[in-house]
Amino acid sequence: MPALKPTDYYATITWAGAVPDGDGLRAVASDSLTLGWDGPEDEKHGGRTRPSCSRVTSQHERGTEIANVRQLSVLSQEELNAIAADMGIEALDPLYLGATLVIEGIADFSFVPPSSRLQAENGTTITIDMNNRPCIFPGKEIEADMPGYGPKFKPAANNRRGVTAWVERPGVLMVGDKLRLHIPDQRAWTAEAK
Repeated sequence: MPALKPTDYYATITWAGAVPDGDGLRAVASDSLTLGWDGPEDEKHGGRTRPSCSRVTSQHERGTEIANVRQLSVLSQEELNAIAADMGIEALDPLYLGATLVIEGIADFSFVPPSSRLQAENGTTITIDMNNRPCIFPGKEIEADMPGYGPKFKPAANNRRGVTAWVERPGVLMVGDKLRLHIPDQRAWTAEAK
């Protein structure tokens, strides 16, 4: 019996990019991404493993080698628009956020259940790990080009930073591709047994 159920929710990829190796978080836009088992080609956050970071310090000492479930950073255009509005700017370029993909069409995207899948018509599939909390690094990239606006990013991005994800099935994703949302077929967790 399938553990994931396809939904009638679809998103369209509106932007794709990768963060090159080196300092900083700034991504470089592309019309397509080739995804392998290690994530997007030539992506700073790629690899099968990674050093643990602040997201998991309750489980692992910083720098411990762990599985890389943060190969991609996926954001929603609707949430980017809301962040920009709260920052007082017309638009927020996803390159400042180190984005891999920006999608449009799924409401409240930052809170899609962990372990959900986004699958393209060609079968390429990514698995959502968790909500991506805002940090100071995008603010530094924004501040470099728009002085005075960098510090506004983190509070504006709270609950709107998208998700981290990893590649379940390699393939190519292109701007304009449609992705179907598949969610775990289970009830919401509660602290009390049912």
